[in-house]
Amino acid sequence: MLQVVQFQKTGEMLVEELPAPACRPGGVLVRTVNTLISAGTERTSVASAQSSMLDRARSQPEAVKQVIENVKKDGLFATYERVKSKLESYKTLGYSAAGVVIESRCEEFSVGDRVACAGAQFANHAEIISVPKNLTTKIPDNVSFAEAAYTTLGAIALQGVRQADLRLGETVAVIGLGLLGQLTVQFLKASGCRVVGLDINESLFDMAKQYGCDATFPSSRDAAASIKAFTRGLGTDAVIITASTSSDEPILLSLDIARKKSPIVIVGAVPMNVPRSPFYEKELELKISCSYGPGRYDPSYEEGGNDYPAGYVRWTENRNMGAFLDLIAAGKVDVKSMTTHSFPVQQATTAYDLITGKTKEPYLGILLEYPERKDAGKRSVVVSSGAKKSSIGIGFVGLGSFAESMLMPPLKAAKVDFIGVSTGTPVNAKSAAQKYGFRVCSTDSMEIINNPDVNAIFCASRHDSHARYVEAAITAGKPIFVEKPLCINKEQLSGIDKAVEMNKGQVMVGFNRRFSESFRAVKKFYTDRSEPMAITYRVNAGSIPKTSWIQDPSQGGRIIGEGCHFIDTMAYLTGSVPVRVYAEALSTPNREIIHHDNVVITIKFADGSVGVLEYFANGDPAVAKEYCQVFCENKVAVMNNFKTVELTVGKKTKTLSFDGSKGQKEEVAATIDAIKNGKPMPISYEQIRGVTLATFAAEESLATGVAVVIE
Repeated sequence: MLQVVQFQKTGEMLVEELPAPACRPGGVLVRTVNTLISAGTERTSVASAQSSMLDRARSQPEAVKQVIENVKKDGLFATYERVKSKLESYKTLGYSAAGVVIESRCEEFSVGDRVACAGAQFANHAEIISVPKNLTTKIPDNVSFAEAAYTTLGAIALQGVRQADLRLGETVAVIGLGLLGQLTVQFLKASGCRVVGLDINESLFDMAKQYGCDATFPSSRDAAASIKAFTRGLGTDAVIITASTSSDEPILLSLDIARKKSPIVIVGAVPMNVPRSPFYEKELELKISCSYGPGRYDPSYEEGGNDYPAGYVRWTENRNMGAFLDLIAAGKVDVKSMTTHSFPVQQATTAYDLITGKTKEPYLGILLEYPERKDAGKRSVVVSSGAKKSSIGIGFVGLGSFAESMLMPPLKAAKVDFIGVSTGTPVNAKSAAQKYGFRVCSTDSMEIINNPDVNAIFCASRHDSHARYVEAAITAGKPIFVEKPLCINKEQLSGIDKAVEMNKGQVMVGFNRRFSESFRAVKKFYTDRSEPMAITYRVNAGSIPKTSWIQDPSQGGRIIGEGCHFIDTMAYLTGSVPVRVYAEALSTPNREIIHHDNVVITIKFADGSVGVLEYFANGDPAVAKEYCQVFCENKVAVMNNFKTVELTVGKKTKTLSFDGSKGQKEEVAATIDAIKNGKPMPISYEQIRGVTLATFAAEESLATGVAVVIE
């Protein structure tokens, strides 16, 4: 399919052939007919990517701060790889679309339904889009696709009006008469308000008056006296700011014209440098309108499809979208006349020349058109062709930021063939393919696994999908390296067990810490030991918000998802498998704290060793993440965050220094060596299985309060 993208490193705008997305669970797959370019939002985004690196850093101080934090946490090399990877990728654009449902995985929509769609992650400028149901609404019969393409912008403007909480006959000032402003004017007139329009571009005034503005003025504090006269000396009953600017002028003008105790609603992107005195003297109310309405930025609502009851939240973002279309259908809002330009998607770069100012021409509403193409729905796209150079042809499933920074560098060093890559989003698949030289990019992971040129699979997809891909690879007779965890429940493990047994499958899990120089030094220190070990492993894991996908119960939780790393390290040091697990979690009434993120897990191993995993998300990030102590046979080893290892015996301590790497390079090299030379995988399936069962036992112990014996 064709999609409009921007190359992040140079800012170049492109129309690229990408694989079509899959229909998401609880959502719809839509063949796009029209999308709307949001001039304000997209102009800012495009211009930012086209600026110099120094200018980008100046305009994004939070991003710079995050890079510095990542250097401290993961090291310079890993951080460099992540930044480089992001720059050498494509960025999607667009968030307001209309089209026809071609596949549905929810009850609310059927194939053939005409729908409007929203969301920057979903309703992109692309021929095929995959959208959750709560960001999709049906189009009335008498509303065209071109009109419906305005739905997202309409919902944003409508939510701003709702935030103002207006009454019939009140006077409202709208600062900024671009798309959002012109829509806001129409909503206000439909609500029976008197409207004052302000903008620095006076050429927009005629259109604003056409849509119902009772008066228009240049957007300047000089207009305050005129607006005061227009309101009979009262001042405005509300101000709605729809402008997009780096200037403080809209806020300062609002303070001048607003009457006492009235609201100022910010819909556009403006600075928030608010002087105290005018607010204090007038007791003004400042409100921020959150995009399309309640539900925005709530993953449970937008991606999970969980609606808010209308009795408690009357106007959600989805209901705002529907209300906007109803207003068009009833003739209360006119968007046809707002469209000044329309381009086929193949000419999208011409459209962006307009909004960035490269082409000097007046514009307002800019639509992209998507004529129906036979091959638009292909899930895989050939990116390049090349002669086979290695006996190992890699298929990569789920190549995200972690895999790019930690797994791809050692894979590139191994000089294998990169055959195919699949990711959940088309643009990520194409970015990965071009960066690393994969011949095929896809959104269909099974197609990559079954590709005849692929004879080894690497998988770093979301946790709930690991078991499916492991079973598929094993059944296809292909060895697989899967990032931790192996799977997230016993049922999935049972399926993998059967597949391994029936197909003599080769499975490797990304338990990298055992391959680090630090822990290999500890292991060597206890060579030829005959006594069991006492191991304490403290992890300052850091807090992850409840809204993160990692915290989604369907992904298994952090003990199964990350705790497995540290249990495996204990299994490596002891050379044994867990046989009994007991776990306790912190108890707190704080609902923002997830109890299973703060646990102490005691593990008994088959050789008599005991390991204690202290996994905490409530610490300070200034403290090193990982610290491990091993006591055995009158010797003590201390591993301090992969930087140093202290080995103490006979009252003497020897300190070894390391570079902080955690073994990813070594584990990948060992895995490729095993595949190339027909060796067993670097970690036995017995130990992988034992560690996985230990994480399940820890969760069970937390639920029951008793120790769990691993059969």
